[in-house]
Amino acid sequence: MNPGTIALISATAFIVLGIGAWISFYVGKKNNTEEDWLVGGRSLPMYVVAFTQYATAVGGGVLVAHVGIGYAWGLSVFWYELFVVAGMLIIAVFANWLRKGRFSTIPDIFVRLYGRNKTLLSVVAIAVILVPFGWLATQFVAFASLFSEVTGIPFTPLIVAMAIISLLFVLPGGLTSVAWSDFFFGVFMVGISIVIAIYAVMSAGGWGEVVERVPDDFFTMPQGLTLAGAGTIVLWFFAIVPGTLTNQLYYQRVFASRSGKDARTSLYLGAVMVMIAGVYAFFIGVSIRAMNPTMGEDGRELAAGWFLTQVPTWLLALYGAFLMATIVSTTGSALQSVVANLINDLRGAFIKEKTSGKQTITLSRWCTVGVTAVAAVLAIVYPKALEWLVATYAYSASILAVPMLVGIIMAKRFRIPVQVAFAAMGVGLVGCGVAHLMGTTIPYAVFGIVASAVAYVIAMAIWKPVRVPGGLEPDGTAEESTERVGAPEGEQA
Repeated sequence: MNPGTIALISATAFIVLGIGAWISFYVGKKNNTEEDWLVGGRSLPMYVVAFTQYATAVGGGVLVAHVGIGYAWGLSVFWYELFVVAGMLIIAVFANWLRKGRFSTIPDIFVRLYGRNKTLLSVVAIAVILVPFGWLATQFVAFASLFSEVTGIPFTPLIVAMAIISLLFVLPGGLTSVAWSDFFFGVFMVGISIVIAIYAVMSAGGWGEVVERVPDDFFTMPQGLTLAGAGTIVLWFFAIVPGTLTNQLYYQRVFASRSGKDARTSLYLGAVMVMIAGVYAFFIGVSIRAMNPTMGEDGRELAAGWFLTQVPTWLLALYGAFLMATIVSTTGSALQSVVANLINDLRGAFIKEKTSGKQTITLSRWCTVGVTAVAAVLAIVYPKALEWLVATYAYSASILAVPMLVGIIMAKRFRIPVQVAFAAMGVGLVGCGVAHLMGTTIPYAVFGIVASAVAYVIAMAIWKPVRVPGGLEPDGTAEESTERVGAPEGEQA
Protein backbone atom coordinates (compact mmCIF):
# COMPACT_ATOMS: atom_id res chain seq x y z
CA MET A 1 0.00 0.00 0.00
CA ASN A 2 1.36 3.41 -0.92
CA PRO A 3 2.16 6.00 1.78
CA GLY A 4 -0.62 8.32 0.59
CA THR A 5 -3.29 5.67 1.21
CA ILE A 6 -1.87 4.84 4.63
CA ALA A 7 -1.86 8.56 5.46
CA LEU A 8 -5.52 8.92 4.40
CA ILE A 9 -6.58 5.91 6.49
CA SER A 10 -4.64 7.24 9.46
CA ALA A 11 -6.13 10.72 9.10
CA THR A 12 -9.71 9.42 8.89
CA ALA A 13 -9.20 7.13 11.86
CA PHE A 14 -7.57 9.99 13.76
CA ILE A 15 -10.61 12.21 13.17
CA VAL A 16 -13.12 9.57 14.28
CA LEU A 17 -11.08 8.49 17.29
CA GLY A 18 -10.30 12.10 18.09
CA ILE A 19 -14.00 12.92 18.33
CA GLY A 20 -14.51 9.90 20.57
CA ALA A 21 -11.53 10.89 22.74
CA TRP A 22 -12.80 14.46 23.03
CA ILE A 23 -16.19 13.16 24.19
CA SER A 24 -14.42 10.88 26.66
CA PHE A 25 -12.35 13.70 28.17
CA TYR A 26 -15.28 16.14 28.18
CA VAL A 27 -17.69 13.91 30.10
CA GLY A 28 -14.86 12.59 32.27
CA LYS A 29 -14.05 16.12 33.40
CA LYS A 30 -17.69 16.85 34.25
CA ASN A 31 -18.43 13.47 35.87
CA ASN A 32 -15.44 12.45 37.95
CA THR A 33 -16.77 10.74 41.07
CA GLU A 34 -16.13 7.15 42.13
CA GLU A 35 -19.68 6.20 41.12
CA ASP A 36 -19.18 7.82 37.71
CA TRP A 37 -16.08 5.68 37.24
CA LEU A 38 -17.76 2.42 38.26
CA VAL A 39 -21.35 2.70 37.01
CA GLY A 40 -21.72 5.90 35.01
CA GLY A 41 -23.25 7.74 37.94
CA ARG A 42 -26.33 5.48 37.60
CA SER A 43 -27.83 8.16 35.39
CA LEU A 44 -26.92 7.35 31.77
CA PRO A 45 -29.72 8.07 29.26
CA MET A 46 -31.41 5.07 27.73
CA TYR A 47 -30.13 5.77 24.20
CA VAL A 48 -26.55 5.98 25.46
CA VAL A 49 -26.91 2.66 27.31
CA ALA A 50 -28.40 1.00 24.21
CA PHE A 51 -25.54 2.06 21.96
CA THR A 52 -22.87 1.20 24.52
CA GLN A 53 -24.43 -2.28 24.90
CA TYR A 54 -24.23 -2.68 21.11
CA ALA A 55 -20.73 -1.20 20.77
CA THR A 56 -19.50 -3.45 23.57
CA ALA A 57 -20.97 -6.61 22.03
CA VAL A 58 -19.76 -5.94 18.48
CA GLY A 59 -15.98 -6.05 18.34
CA GLY A 60 -13.20 -7.71 16.41
CA GLY A 61 -15.07 -11.01 16.39
CA VAL A 62 -17.79 -9.60 14.14
CA LEU A 63 -15.20 -7.94 11.91
CA VAL A 64 -13.08 -11.03 11.36
CA ALA A 65 -14.64 -14.25 12.61
CA HIS A 66 -18.28 -13.46 11.78
CA VAL A 67 -17.54 -12.27 8.25
CA GLY A 68 -15.57 -15.49 7.88
CA ILE A 69 -18.55 -17.51 9.12
CA GLY A 70 -20.76 -15.81 6.55
CA TYR A 71 -18.14 -16.55 3.89
CA ALA A 72 -17.92 -20.26 4.78
CA TRP A 73 -21.42 -21.11 6.02
CA GLY A 74 -23.91 -18.45 4.92
CA LEU A 75 -26.95 -18.12 7.18
CA SER A 76 -25.20 -20.03 9.97
CA VAL A 77 -23.62 -16.74 11.00
CA PHE A 78 -26.92 -15.71 12.56
CA TRP A 79 -26.67 -18.40 15.25
CA TYR A 80 -23.86 -16.47 16.86
CA GLU A 81 -25.85 -13.23 17.00
CA LEU A 82 -29.00 -15.05 18.10
CA PHE A 83 -27.15 -16.56 21.06
CA VAL A 84 -25.86 -13.15 22.10
CA VAL A 85 -29.38 -11.74 21.79
CA ALA A 86 -30.80 -14.66 23.83
CA GLY A 87 -28.40 -13.83 26.65
CA MET A 88 -29.29 -10.13 26.49
CA LEU A 89 -33.02 -10.88 26.60
CA ILE A 90 -32.61 -13.11 29.66
CA ILE A 91 -30.70 -10.32 31.41
CA ALA A 92 -33.59 -8.01 30.48
CA VAL A 93 -35.97 -10.24 32.48
CA PHE A 94 -33.98 -9.44 35.64
CA ALA A 95 -33.14 -5.84 34.69
CA ASN A 96 -35.48 -4.18 37.17
CA TRP A 97 -34.21 -6.33 40.09
CA LEU A 98 -30.62 -5.65 39.08
CA ARG A 99 -31.09 -1.89 38.73
CA LYS A 100 -32.90 -1.56 42.07
CA GLY A 101 -30.07 -3.42 43.80
CA ARG A 102 -27.62 -0.54 43.15
CA PHE A 103 -24.87 -3.05 42.39
CA SER A 104 -21.55 -2.02 40.88
CA THR A 105 -20.18 -5.40 39.76
CA ILE A 106 -21.24 -9.05 39.53
CA PRO A 107 -19.47 -9.91 42.83
CA ASP A 108 -21.85 -7.42 44.48
CA ILE A 109 -24.73 -9.59 43.23
CA PHE A 110 -23.18 -12.68 44.82
CA VAL A 111 -22.78 -10.83 48.12
CA ARG A 112 -26.48 -9.96 48.00
CA LEU A 113 -27.46 -13.56 47.22
CA TYR A 114 -25.09 -15.53 49.44
CA GLY A 115 -23.84 -13.10 52.07
CA ARG A 116 -20.51 -11.33 52.45
CA ASN A 117 -17.61 -13.78 52.38
CA LYS A 118 -14.03 -12.89 51.48
CA THR A 119 -13.31 -16.15 49.66
CA LEU A 120 -16.55 -16.00 47.68
CA LEU A 121 -15.90 -12.40 46.70
CA SER A 122 -12.37 -13.23 45.53
CA VAL A 123 -13.30 -16.33 43.50
CA VAL A 124 -16.21 -14.59 41.79
CA ALA A 125 -14.12 -11.51 40.99
CA ILE A 126 -11.39 -13.62 39.37
CA ALA A 127 -13.96 -15.61 37.37
CA VAL A 128 -15.66 -12.40 36.23
CA ILE A 129 -12.34 -10.90 35.10
CA LEU A 130 -11.65 -13.83 32.74
CA VAL A 131 -14.09 -12.81 29.99
CA PRO A 132 -13.38 -9.06 29.67
CA PHE A 133 -9.64 -9.74 29.94
CA GLY A 134 -10.00 -12.33 27.17
CA TRP A 135 -11.95 -9.77 25.14
CA LEU A 136 -9.22 -7.20 25.70
CA ALA A 137 -6.45 -9.46 24.43
CA THR A 138 -8.65 -10.64 21.55
CA GLN A 139 -9.37 -7.11 20.35
CA PHE A 140 -5.66 -6.28 20.35
CA VAL A 141 -5.01 -9.37 18.22
CA ALA A 142 -7.94 -8.63 15.88
CA PHE A 143 -6.76 -5.07 15.30
CA ALA A 144 -3.17 -6.10 14.60
CA SER A 145 -4.26 -8.95 12.31
CA LEU A 146 -6.42 -6.71 10.15
CA PHE A 147 -4.18 -3.68 9.86
CA SER A 148 -0.93 -5.60 9.55
CA GLU A 149 -2.22 -7.17 6.33
CA VAL A 150 -3.48 -3.85 4.95
CA THR A 151 -0.61 -1.54 5.92
CA GLY A 152 2.35 -3.90 6.16
CA ILE A 153 3.14 -2.57 9.65
CA PRO A 154 4.50 -5.33 11.94
CA PHE A 155 2.18 -7.02 14.42
CA THR A 156 3.82 -5.84 17.67
CA PRO A 157 3.80 -2.06 17.03
CA LEU A 158 0.13 -2.23 16.11
CA ILE A 159 -0.77 -3.95 19.40
CA VAL A 160 1.22 -1.35 21.33
CA ALA A 161 -0.58 1.44 19.45
CA MET A 162 -3.98 -0.14 20.16
CA ALA A 163 -3.14 -0.43 23.85
CA ILE A 164 -2.23 3.26 24.08
CA ILE A 165 -5.35 4.34 22.18
CA SER A 166 -7.57 2.26 24.48
CA LEU A 167 -6.29 4.13 27.51
CA LEU A 168 -7.60 7.42 26.11
CA PHE A 169 -11.18 6.20 26.46
CA VAL A 170 -10.97 4.82 30.00
CA LEU A 171 -8.62 7.07 31.97
CA PRO A 172 -10.73 10.28 31.85
CA GLY A 173 -13.87 8.99 33.59
CA GLY A 174 -14.15 5.20 33.66
CA LEU A 175 -17.54 3.87 32.58
CA THR A 176 -19.02 7.33 32.06
CA SER A 177 -16.43 8.31 29.46
CA VAL A 178 -16.48 4.83 27.89
CA ALA A 179 -20.29 4.84 27.56
CA TRP A 180 -20.56 8.28 25.97
CA SER A 181 -17.73 7.64 23.51
CA ASP A 182 -19.38 4.27 22.75
CA PHE A 183 -22.57 6.14 21.89
CA PHE A 184 -20.73 8.11 19.21
CA PHE A 185 -18.88 5.02 17.99
CA GLY A 186 -22.09 2.98 17.94
CA VAL A 187 -23.92 5.49 15.74
CA PHE A 188 -20.92 5.68 13.42
CA MET A 189 -20.62 1.88 13.28
CA VAL A 190 -24.27 1.32 12.34
CA GLY A 191 -24.10 3.89 9.53
CA ILE A 192 -20.79 2.74 8.06
CA SER A 193 -21.68 -0.96 8.30
CA ILE A 194 -24.70 -0.33 6.07
CA VAL A 195 -22.53 1.55 3.54
CA ILE A 196 -19.88 -1.20 3.49
CA ALA A 197 -22.42 -4.00 3.15
CA ILE A 198 -24.09 -2.27 0.19
CA TYR A 199 -20.71 -1.68 -1.45
CA ALA A 200 -19.71 -5.33 -0.97
CA VAL A 201 -22.88 -6.55 -2.68
CA MET A 202 -22.48 -4.07 -5.55
CA SER A 203 -18.80 -5.03 -6.00
CA ALA A 204 -19.87 -8.63 -6.48
CA GLY A 205 -22.17 -7.53 -9.29
CA GLY A 206 -25.36 -7.03 -7.30
CA TRP A 207 -27.43 -9.40 -5.20
CA GLY A 208 -28.48 -11.46 -8.22
CA GLU A 209 -24.84 -12.20 -9.06
CA VAL A 210 -24.09 -13.10 -5.44
CA VAL A 211 -26.95 -15.62 -5.41
CA GLU A 212 -25.79 -16.97 -8.76
CA ARG A 213 -22.18 -17.55 -7.71
CA VAL A 214 -22.65 -18.73 -4.12
CA PRO A 215 -23.99 -22.25 -3.33
CA ASP A 216 -27.78 -22.31 -3.01
CA ASP A 217 -27.77 -23.80 0.47
CA PHE A 218 -26.09 -20.63 1.82
CA PHE A 219 -29.46 -18.87 1.50
CA THR A 220 -32.10 -21.57 1.92
CA MET A 221 -33.91 -22.50 5.11
CA PRO A 222 -33.20 -24.56 7.09
CA GLN A 223 -30.12 -25.80 5.20
CA GLY A 224 -28.30 -22.49 5.50
CA LEU A 225 -28.61 -22.57 9.28
CA THR A 226 -27.01 -26.01 9.50
CA LEU A 227 -23.93 -25.56 7.30
CA ALA A 228 -21.64 -24.83 10.25
CA GLY A 229 -22.46 -28.29 11.64
CA ALA A 230 -24.31 -29.30 14.79
CA GLY A 231 -21.11 -29.58 16.82
CA THR A 232 -19.99 -26.05 16.00
CA ILE A 233 -23.43 -24.60 16.72
CA VAL A 234 -23.56 -26.38 20.09
CA LEU A 235 -20.12 -25.00 20.85
CA TRP A 236 -21.33 -21.48 20.08
CA PHE A 237 -24.41 -21.97 22.26
CA PHE A 238 -22.51 -23.10 25.33
CA ALA A 239 -19.81 -20.50 24.80
CA ILE A 240 -22.04 -17.51 24.04
CA VAL A 241 -25.32 -17.83 25.99
CA PRO A 242 -23.82 -18.62 29.41
CA GLY A 243 -20.91 -16.31 28.59
CA THR A 244 -23.27 -13.42 27.86
CA LEU A 245 -25.23 -14.13 31.03
CA THR A 246 -22.07 -13.92 33.13
CA ASN A 247 -20.41 -11.08 31.22
CA GLN A 248 -20.09 -8.13 33.57
CA LEU A 249 -19.93 -5.60 30.73
CA TYR A 250 -23.65 -6.01 30.04
CA TYR A 251 -24.58 -5.84 33.74
CA GLN A 252 -22.60 -2.67 34.37
CA ARG A 253 -24.69 -0.91 31.75
CA VAL A 254 -27.85 -2.09 33.48
CA PHE A 255 -26.50 -0.70 36.75
CA ALA A 256 -25.68 2.58 34.97
CA SER A 257 -29.21 3.11 33.62
CA ARG A 258 -31.54 5.71 35.08
CA SER A 259 -34.20 3.09 35.85
CA GLY A 260 -35.05 -0.57 35.46
CA LYS A 261 -37.38 0.30 32.59
CA ASP A 262 -34.61 2.15 30.77
CA ALA A 263 -32.24 -0.77 31.36
CA ARG A 264 -34.69 -3.25 29.85
CA THR A 265 -35.46 -1.04 26.84
CA SER A 266 -31.76 -0.47 26.18
CA LEU A 267 -31.18 -4.22 26.12
CA TYR A 268 -33.98 -4.68 23.59
CA LEU A 269 -32.56 -1.95 21.35
CA GLY A 270 -29.03 -3.30 21.77
CA ALA A 271 -30.27 -6.76 20.74
CA VAL A 272 -31.80 -5.32 17.55
CA MET A 273 -28.49 -3.64 16.68
CA VAL A 274 -26.57 -6.86 17.35
CA MET A 275 -28.78 -8.59 14.78
CA ILE A 276 -27.98 -5.76 12.34
CA ALA A 277 -24.32 -6.62 12.88
CA GLY A 278 -25.17 -10.20 11.88
CA VAL A 279 -26.79 -8.93 8.68
CA TYR A 280 -23.62 -6.93 7.97
CA ALA A 281 -21.42 -10.01 8.47
CA PHE A 282 -23.69 -12.17 6.30
CA PHE A 283 -23.90 -9.79 3.33
CA ILE A 284 -20.19 -9.08 3.33
CA GLY A 285 -19.30 -12.74 3.84
CA VAL A 286 -21.39 -14.06 0.94
CA SER A 287 -20.33 -11.15 -1.30
CA ILE A 288 -16.68 -11.99 -0.69
CA ARG A 289 -17.52 -15.64 -1.41
CA ALA A 290 -18.98 -14.58 -4.76
CA MET A 291 -15.88 -12.55 -5.61
CA ASN A 292 -13.25 -14.99 -4.32
CA PRO A 293 -14.48 -18.53 -3.62
CA THR A 294 -10.96 -20.01 -3.49
CA MET A 295 -10.19 -19.40 0.21
CA GLY A 296 -12.50 -22.19 1.36
CA GLU A 297 -13.67 -22.93 4.91
CA ASP A 298 -10.13 -23.19 6.27
CA GLY A 299 -9.30 -19.70 5.03
CA ARG A 300 -12.47 -18.03 6.23
CA GLU A 301 -10.67 -15.76 8.73
CA LEU A 302 -8.74 -14.29 5.79
CA ALA A 303 -11.95 -13.11 4.09
CA ALA A 304 -12.26 -9.76 5.88
CA GLY A 305 -8.59 -8.95 5.34
CA TRP A 306 -8.81 -9.83 1.64
CA PHE A 307 -11.86 -7.58 1.21
CA LEU A 308 -9.89 -4.66 2.67
CA THR A 309 -7.45 -4.96 -0.22
CA GLN A 310 -10.26 -4.69 -2.80
CA VAL A 311 -12.05 -1.49 -1.76
CA PRO A 312 -11.28 1.98 -3.17
CA THR A 313 -9.15 4.37 -1.16
CA TRP A 314 -12.02 6.56 0.06
CA LEU A 315 -13.96 3.58 1.38
CA LEU A 316 -10.83 1.98 2.79
CA ALA A 317 -10.32 5.13 4.85
CA LEU A 318 -13.88 4.92 6.20
CA TYR A 319 -13.55 1.17 6.69
CA GLY A 320 -10.31 1.67 8.61
CA ALA A 321 -11.98 4.21 10.89
CA PHE A 322 -14.94 1.83 11.30
CA LEU A 323 -12.63 -1.01 12.33
CA MET A 324 -10.80 1.23 14.79
CA ALA A 325 -14.05 2.49 16.34
CA THR A 326 -15.45 -1.01 16.65
CA ILE A 327 -12.37 -2.43 18.33
CA VAL A 328 -11.71 0.57 20.58
CA SER A 329 -15.30 0.55 21.87
CA THR A 330 -14.88 -3.05 23.01
CA THR A 331 -11.37 -2.69 24.44
CA GLY A 332 -12.40 0.34 26.48
CA SER A 333 -15.38 -1.47 27.96
CA ALA A 334 -13.39 -4.61 28.73
CA LEU A 335 -10.54 -2.66 30.29
CA GLN A 336 -12.81 -0.64 32.56
CA SER A 337 -14.63 -3.79 33.69
CA VAL A 338 -11.43 -5.60 34.67
CA VAL A 339 -10.21 -2.61 36.67
CA ALA A 340 -13.59 -2.28 38.43
CA ASN A 341 -13.25 -5.84 39.74
CA LEU A 342 -9.65 -5.40 40.79
CA ILE A 343 -10.31 -2.18 42.71
CA ASN A 344 -13.90 -2.60 43.89
CA ASP A 345 -13.89 -6.32 44.70
CA LEU A 346 -10.46 -7.91 45.09
CA ARG A 347 -8.90 -4.89 46.75
CA GLY A 348 -11.99 -4.41 48.92
CA ALA A 349 -11.89 -8.04 50.05
CA PHE A 350 -8.35 -7.85 51.41
CA ILE A 351 -7.72 -4.20 52.30
CA LYS A 352 -9.90 -2.70 55.02
CA GLU A 353 -8.34 0.75 54.88
CA LYS A 354 -10.80 3.35 53.64
CA THR A 355 -9.81 5.59 50.74
CA SER A 356 -11.42 8.74 49.45
CA GLY A 357 -13.19 8.80 46.10
CA LYS A 358 -10.34 10.79 44.60
CA GLN A 359 -7.76 8.26 45.83
CA THR A 360 -9.83 5.37 44.45
CA ILE A 361 -10.04 6.99 41.01
CA THR A 362 -6.27 7.64 40.98
CA LEU A 363 -5.60 4.03 41.93
CA SER A 364 -8.03 2.86 39.25
CA ARG A 365 -6.18 4.85 36.61
CA TRP A 366 -2.83 3.36 37.52
CA CYS A 367 -4.41 -0.10 37.55
CA THR A 368 -5.86 0.60 34.07
CA VAL A 369 -2.37 1.26 32.72
CA GLY A 370 -1.04 -1.94 34.32
CA VAL A 371 -3.84 -4.17 33.01
CA THR A 372 -3.42 -2.72 29.51
CA ALA A 373 0.29 -3.49 29.54
CA VAL A 374 -0.25 -7.09 30.67
CA ALA A 375 -2.95 -7.71 28.04
CA ALA A 376 -0.78 -6.24 25.29
CA VAL A 377 2.20 -8.42 26.24
CA LEU A 378 0.03 -11.56 26.29
CA ALA A 379 -1.52 -10.65 22.92
CA ILE A 380 1.98 -10.32 21.43
CA VAL A 381 3.25 -13.58 22.93
CA TYR A 382 0.08 -15.61 22.31
CA PRO A 383 -1.84 -14.09 19.38
CA LYS A 384 -4.54 -16.75 18.96
CA ALA A 385 -7.73 -14.74 19.14
CA LEU A 386 -10.35 -17.48 18.97
CA GLU A 387 -8.68 -19.61 21.66
CA TRP A 388 -8.68 -16.61 24.01
CA LEU A 389 -12.43 -16.19 23.68
CA VAL A 390 -13.46 -19.83 23.83
CA ALA A 391 -11.38 -20.56 26.93
CA THR A 392 -12.37 -17.46 28.91
CA TYR A 393 -16.08 -17.86 28.14
CA ALA A 394 -16.01 -21.55 29.03
CA TYR A 395 -14.28 -21.28 32.40
CA SER A 396 -16.08 -18.15 33.52
CA ALA A 397 -19.49 -19.56 32.62
CA SER A 398 -18.73 -22.91 34.29
CA ILE A 399 -17.96 -21.13 37.54
CA LEU A 400 -20.58 -18.38 37.56
CA ALA A 401 -23.64 -19.22 35.45
CA VAL A 402 -25.49 -21.66 37.70
CA PRO A 403 -24.97 -20.03 41.12
CA MET A 404 -25.77 -16.57 39.78
CA LEU A 405 -28.85 -17.34 37.67
CA VAL A 406 -30.41 -19.86 40.04
CA GLY A 407 -29.58 -17.58 42.95
CA ILE A 408 -31.37 -14.62 41.34
CA ILE A 409 -34.42 -16.78 40.52
CA MET A 410 -34.62 -18.15 44.07
CA ALA A 411 -34.00 -14.74 45.62
CA LYS A 412 -37.75 -14.07 45.46
CA ARG A 413 -38.26 -16.50 48.34
CA PHE A 414 -35.00 -17.92 49.66
CA ARG A 415 -31.48 -17.16 50.72
CA ILE A 416 -29.12 -19.93 49.63
CA PRO A 417 -26.27 -20.87 52.01
CA VAL A 418 -22.86 -19.83 50.73
CA GLN A 419 -21.66 -23.44 50.81
CA VAL A 420 -24.00 -24.17 47.88
CA ALA A 421 -22.33 -21.50 45.79
CA PHE A 422 -18.86 -22.81 46.65
CA ALA A 423 -19.85 -26.36 45.70
CA ALA A 424 -21.31 -25.31 42.33
CA MET A 425 -18.35 -23.09 41.44
CA GLY A 426 -15.70 -25.62 42.46
CA VAL A 427 -17.29 -28.59 40.68
CA GLY A 428 -18.00 -26.44 37.60
CA LEU A 429 -14.35 -25.40 37.40
CA VAL A 430 -13.10 -28.97 37.80
CA GLY A 431 -15.60 -30.36 35.27
CA CYS A 432 -14.62 -27.76 32.69
CA GLY A 433 -10.90 -28.23 33.31
CA VAL A 434 -10.99 -32.03 33.10
CA ALA A 435 -13.01 -31.98 29.88
CA HIS A 436 -10.62 -29.38 28.43
CA LEU A 437 -7.58 -31.49 29.22
CA MET A 438 -9.22 -34.61 27.80
CA GLY A 439 -9.96 -32.81 24.52
CA THR A 440 -13.58 -33.94 24.43
CA THR A 441 -15.51 -33.58 21.19
CA ILE A 442 -18.39 -32.04 23.14
CA PRO A 443 -17.48 -28.45 24.12
CA TYR A 444 -15.82 -28.49 27.52
CA ALA A 445 -18.05 -25.64 28.75
CA VAL A 446 -20.97 -28.11 28.60
CA PHE A 447 -19.29 -30.39 31.13
CA GLY A 448 -18.50 -27.50 33.43
CA ILE A 449 -22.02 -26.04 33.42
CA VAL A 450 -23.76 -29.41 33.79
CA ALA A 451 -21.41 -30.43 36.60
CA SER A 452 -22.05 -27.10 38.33
CA ALA A 453 -25.83 -27.56 38.08
CA VAL A 454 -25.69 -31.09 39.52
CA ALA A 455 -23.45 -29.92 42.35
CA TYR A 456 -25.82 -27.03 43.09
CA VAL A 457 -28.82 -29.36 43.44
CA ILE A 458 -26.93 -31.82 45.64
CA ALA A 459 -25.51 -29.03 47.80
CA MET A 460 -28.99 -27.56 48.35
CA ALA A 461 -30.13 -30.95 49.62
CA ILE A 462 -27.29 -30.84 52.17
CA TRP A 463 -27.41 -27.14 53.08
CA LYS A 464 -31.08 -26.22 53.04
CA PRO A 465 -32.18 -22.86 51.63
CA VAL A 466 -33.56 -20.43 54.20
CA ARG A 467 -36.97 -18.94 53.47
CA VAL A 468 -36.89 -15.14 53.64
CA PRO A 469 -40.24 -13.35 54.07
CA GLY A 470 -40.62 -11.03 51.11
CA GLY A 471 -37.55 -12.54 49.42
CA LEU A 472 -34.27 -10.80 48.67
CA GLU A 473 -35.85 -8.15 46.49
CA PRO A 474 -33.45 -5.21 46.60
CA ASP A 475 -34.69 -2.11 48.29
CA GLY A 476 -32.58 0.74 49.53
CA THR A 477 -28.82 0.85 49.05
CA ALA A 478 -26.64 -2.15 48.30
CA GLU A 479 -24.94 -1.78 51.65
CA GLU A 480 -28.23 -1.79 53.55
CA SER A 481 -29.45 -4.83 51.63
CA THR A 482 -26.17 -6.68 52.16
CA GLU A 483 -26.36 -6.10 55.89
CA ARG A 484 -29.98 -7.25 55.95
CA VAL A 485 -29.48 -10.35 53.81
CA GLY A 486 -25.92 -11.63 54.25
CA ALA A 487 -24.57 -13.00 57.48
CA PRO A 488 -21.42 -11.34 58.86
CA GLU A 489 -18.21 -12.61 57.33
CA GLY A 490 -17.15 -14.46 60.43
CA GLU A 491 -20.42 -16.41 60.53
CA GLN A 492 -20.06 -17.75 57.01
CA ALA A 493 -18.32 -21.06 56.45
